[in-house]
Amino acid sequence: MSPASFPAPDLHASQSALRRGATTATQLLNASLAAAQSSACEHAWVVAPTAADVHDQLASLERRHGQDLPHTPLAGLAVSVKDLFDVADQVTTAGSRVLGPDGVNLPAAKADATAVARLRAAGAVIFGRTQMSEFAFSGVGVNPHHGTPRNPCDATTHRIPGGSSSGGAVTVAAGAAWAALGSDTGGSIRIPAALCGIVGFKSSAQWVPTDGAFPLSTTLDTVAAMTLSVRDAILLHEVLAARSVVRSPTGLRDCRFAVPQHTVLDGLDATVARAFERSLSILSAAGAHIVDVALPELGEAADMQTRCTFPAAEAFSVQRTWVQDHAALYDPRVLARVLRGGTMLAGDYIELQRARTDWMRRVNQAIAPFDALLSPTVPMVAPPLAEVAPGTERDEAFFAANARLLRNTALGNLLDGCGLSLPCHRDGELPVGLMLWHGNGRDDSVLHAAQLVERALEAA
Repeated sequence: MSPASFPAPDLHASQSALRRGATTATQLLNASLAAAQSSACEHAWVVAPTAADVHDQLASLERRHGQDLPHTPLAGLAVSVKDLFDVADQVTTAGSRVLGPDGVNLPAAKADATAVARLRAAGAVIFGRTQMSEFAFSGVGVNPHHGTPRNPCDATTHRIPGGSSSGGAVTVAAGAAWAALGSDTGGSIRIPAALCGIVGFKSSAQWVPTDGAFPLSTTLDTVAAMTLSVRDAILLHEVLAARSVVRSPTGLRDCRFAVPQHTVLDGLDATVARAFERSLSILSAAGAHIVDVALPELGEAADMQTRCTFPAAEAFSVQRTWVQDHAALYDPRVLARVLRGGTMLAGDYIELQRARTDWMRRVNQAIAPFDALLSPTVPMVAPPLAEVAPGTERDEAFFAANARLLRNTALGNLLDGCGLSLPCHRDGELPVGLMLWHGNGRDDSVLHAAQLVERALEAA
């Protein structure tokens, strides 16, 4: 089984090559620049990386770290940054026209977002600003202002990349960046990772500060990264969270996984169902203990949010004057959801908070005995862009796809938990993500289990 056909070794392998003297950071950055300028990364950039800026950054890192640069966590390698993070002396537009010169006309950021600053301190070259769904308000990844990146998994059909961290996923999958900084409010890391055939880890939200990141939902927003492997995901989490992941000596035979039978398995398309069942069979044969659990509480999530959602209410609180003064500059699909936040009552918002707290308590109690839950990351493979492209005649299809894409991943955000998507498809199949997830603070358990799962799938 070959879960993914990566265009290059992962960050760890490249860092090892740098330490051995088998390559140089300049050579690897030039390769990243060539990939960034290729057709595979068309529309992936809001601000594309330039050779002058990239090599200036490398020179600065070499002056700071000297011979130790290859031994820094990120070794002078390219990491792309989603357009909602502040980068010093650049304007953060969050994939919109609203924050640009025709609208609010924000000034350039005075300092890096905390996450960007941590990447730099770890030796990263900040490699362009990547495309996203406007204001991060979609799991599809369509952007009518700058164009929608093409999913690298299909050279013949322009398929969606997933969102909202669309451009970041494409830069990693296309070999332009070794990792991509993104955000996850309802699945915006894990959805594009699944659809593009890479790894995406959403940590528990408290680990990485959101300072300098444009908010969608202050309740649910999480800062995290997409990578080529689970071991790279662990490395990026350690950099972004400024903490060490606790390693475990246990093996796959010591893992207990729960497979929820409610909600997350509904309506799987044939490719996803086949890949998921095959993965469970491989893991079971390798000795993992896999238990079906009903977990009917998952079905309550949609009903809980019928009258109010955190993203709509909290986005409106930030953008209330903009939707009045600059409505014509919005993606109409985003505008409609932000405006809906303005119709929500304070009592409904408070009731949602209460209901969520009770729901989290009951779900966490049910899943506590397990190392992780297993489910498909999303129930579908990436649809063609033509089905959901901007246009009122495709709005119904767009919103249906958006709801399907977010269904499984958003449960983890509502749970205030952590989750990782890793590829589980075979060569010749469209990418499918296998998601390992759990409650708040169970990050190390999920990361350890994911590394064991990744090895088992690669060996099968």
